[in-house]
Amino acid sequence: MTTQPMVSTRSGSVRGISTGTVAVFKGIPYAQPPVGARRFAPPQPAVPWDGIRDATVYGPTAPKAPYVPPYDQLVPEAGTPGDDYLNLNIWTPDPAGSGLPVMVFIHGGAFTNGSGAVPAYDGSRFARDGVVCVTLNYRLGADGFLVLGDNPANLGLLDQIAALTWVSENIASFGGDPGNVTVFGESAGAMSIAVLLAMDAARGLFRRAILESGAGHHALTPGTARLIGTRLAEKLGVEPTLAGIADVPVDRVTRAQQELRAEIVARPDPALWGQAALNQVPFLPVIDGETLTALPAERIAAGAGAGVDILIGHNTDEFRFYLVPTGAIDLVEEWQLRRSAAAYGLLVDEALAVYRAGRPGATPGDLLAAVTTDWFFAIPALRLAEAHAACGAARTYLYEFAWQSPAFDGRIGACHVAELGFVFDNLHDKGLAPLIGERPPQQLADTMHAAWVAFATSGDPGWAGYGADHRTVMRFDTVSRTVTDPRPMERALWEGLR
Repeated sequence: MTTQPMVSTRSGSVRGISTGTVAVFKGIPYAQPPVGARRFAPPQPAVPWDGIRDATVYGPTAPKAPYVPPYDQLVPEAGTPGDDYLNLNIWTPDPAGSGLPVMVFIHGGAFTNGSGAVPAYDGSRFARDGVVCVTLNYRLGADGFLVLGDNPANLGLLDQIAALTWVSENIASFGGDPGNVTVFGESAGAMSIAVLLAMDAARGLFRRAILESGAGHHALTPGTARLIGTRLAEKLGVEPTLAGIADVPVDRVTRAQQELRAEIVARPDPALWGQAALNQVPFLPVIDGETLTALPAERIAAGAGAGVDILIGHNTDEFRFYLVPTGAIDLVEEWQLRRSAAAYGLLVDEALAVYRAGRPGATPGDLLAAVTTDWFFAIPALRLAEAHAACGAARTYLYEFAWQSPAFDGRIGACHVAELGFVFDNLHDKGLAPLIGERPPQQLADTMHAAWVAFATSGDPGWAGYGADHRTVMRFDTVSRTVTDPRPMERALWEGLR
């Protein structure tokens, strides 16, 4: 039987929809629309409303350009126009209940794409298993991460903090326990969580954190951020000031920032792009000295987030996501592989000999995928886990998602994004099929989803914790099991490198 439950929040009452086992409330604003004078300002609390607000459909999503082919077919996306896009969605087993664990998902998308309304992020299965699940939107691209020297930095992160504050103040009305909140996120969402762990303003807003395919090694200096902002202004034909960019319609900005990233990929010159020449992500959290005072990894090593339980991991073949669908993996030459290895700080001959020994018959493209997976994803996850475990105030767990997708004749492997349908137990979503196939193993979703629920409930996902002297890793696959210090020789190559 379908009903329409009503819940009172601090801003007003909302009406959702319930099937009897799960109640859903969508499009609830947690902050005022970031338009006009508020476009490049910190988020402000939502204006209270009279009467009962309908919360049965997703609200607007943050402005963004569409993914370029073939990724528009591989990465599920959702887009609804409208100004009131700082909103969130809630799935709960019982809005009249109390004390349920809460999980808040921060989506990925390279800080320029994604939303909390993507069908793959439907939180019904978490609610089915006794968890209140929340997804949210935040400002993306230039609107969220532009720095020109005359505007606040990291507005997208401040949006996330505003959403978590809203959850702290209101989630009890939906049956959740504000003292037992787990943030979890993938890619840019996981990188966001690393920054939140490092930000004083986020302290106390969550008890646990799950970081999927993202950690704390990638953030921009103000100098690099200003290079990006200045080039964006040039493309838009305006002065490189807040006033200049603010006068440009958002759709022009989203197109220009997409073109800007393509320019970085085509010509990765540090003189033009600073740090972004290497990671090729122009809009990232910025170490501005105020909202973020140091690289997140350094802050965590110094004890930031020490009281938060952490589950962190990566996928075995992350970077094949960026090379296989376009065919680029077959075009990589040896000199390009060597150049990248050197840019990452490796001793090239020694490192490539080790990587080749573990991958007989690998092409230069295969090796580039493995080395870049480690540089961007695996090693940062290890470093964060090591640093957090060394603080000793909370638990630390590490995982690796190793299931090999059959997509692209099996060449894409356990790539970036592939774990999400398993985490949410939403393998029925047909939008996932181009990346993980038509018949992904349900037993893997059962195992992985249950681990996320267990961690959010108790802080223990079901295997031993991680530390530099006991490198236990849960390897998720058709048959999941723990392993100790996988690929130690490759790990050792990165010692002493950031």
